[in-house]
Amino acid sequence: MKFDKVDLSILNLIQEDSTITIKEMAKRLNVSTTPIFERLKRLEKQGVIQKYVALLNPKKVGKKLQVFVDISVVDHRITAIDDFVAHIEKFPEIMECYHITGEADFLLKIVVEDIDVYNEFVTRKLSTVPNIGKIRSSFSLSTKKKLTAFNL
Repeated sequence: MKFDKVDLSILNLIQEDSTITIKEMAKRLNVSTTPIFERLKRLEKQGVIQKYVALLNPKKVGKKLQVFVDISVVDHRITAIDDFVAHIEKFPEIMECYHITGEADFLLKIVVEDIDVYNEFVTRKLSTVPNIGKIRSSFSLSTKKKLTAFNL
């Protein structure tokens, strides 16, 4: 997809603050509100802008433990992979899931309150998912860099 300077500026502004008004965007970009509104709607319709969200501080909402989990599956047929994904999509503790190359097949980002909750999650939920061959957990000690905006 090709973006002009105004499109890129709009995308950068909403990545910085998704609550910015069209009026404020127009003022900052020295463009009238109508083209800003039309461009936003076009970017939304094209799927460039997927949704608007608020980023929460996990510790302030009681989610103190971040775990990266490597999953190796036993069966690599597409139906088995699809079934695995369908199961893990049901767990709100799993914030992100990536189908990856290397020693593991999937990388999960799990965020929970503490180690006890994580233990309960693994033993009562994750271990019930069919097709899991191996689970390896790595616990985050601290976050050194976390970006949510693309460098456009």
